[in-house]
Amino acid sequence: MDSHRAATKVPAATALFWVIKVLTTGMGEATSDYLGQWSLWLSAGASAAALTVALWLQFRSPRYRPATYWFTVAMIAVFGTAAADCFRIGLHVELPYTTTGYALALAVCFAAWYATERTLSIHTIDTPRREVFYWLTVLLTFALGTAAGDLTGFYLDLGFVHSALLFGAAILVPWLLYRFAHLNAVAAFWTSYVLTRPLGASLADYLGMDKPFGVGVGFGTTALLSAAVCAVLVGYAGWSDRRPQPLPAPVSS
Repeated sequence: MDSHRAATKVPAATALFWVIKVLTTGMGEATSDYLGQWSLWLSAGASAAALTVALWLQFRSPRYRPATYWFTVAMIAVFGTAAADCFRIGLHVELPYTTTGYALALAVCFAAWYATERTLSIHTIDTPRREVFYWLTVLLTFALGTAAGDLTGFYLDLGFVHSALLFGAAILVPWLLYRFAHLNAVAAFWTSYVLTRPLGASLADYLGMDKPFGVGVGFGTTALLSAAVCAVLVGYAGWSDRRPQPLPAPVSS
């Protein structure tokens, strides 16, 4: 591991990163919905407290640590869902307004981040200020993704399966543009990051909701299953991160 990577507080966007990201979005959606069966405000309050602890641990960490990082992402997933649901269900704000509002807030956050740091790259999250911008951006992407998923699933009446297919296809667009049309890597990353949220949330809703809207597994069971798979993958990421790196081959004279 090189010195720059060691100082960076964010993992590389590998295939494992995206798999865990989708799983945490589903886990966050299912957990928030499970708690919301009793009270939306309970879900929001409990997830806000857990997120505060997670961020405290993350900012105290001197470098990227898989368990700490993904715990923070998971708590943002729960809180982002609860916050979006409080606006939609608790305060009766219509989904087109919440989706637009989160999109504008995310755009402002990106603009402020770039104006301050001159970069939006995840490979430069190596100062406290950049980390603040990063986590605020992540929180807004989760809230926006939740609202966008609800917009297609409920407001546009596409249902969870069609929503998952829609966002699953949409997430291929930035990858294809990056691969074949030279789309900027930072733009491709953040576009994909936003789209993974409604993709994972739609899959979790389909598993958790009762028939005929979903499979009927239950939100609690869906949350536990996705959390268990996440834990295994994060454990593997931590083990892989600690493996001794092979020495470079000697250069022949």
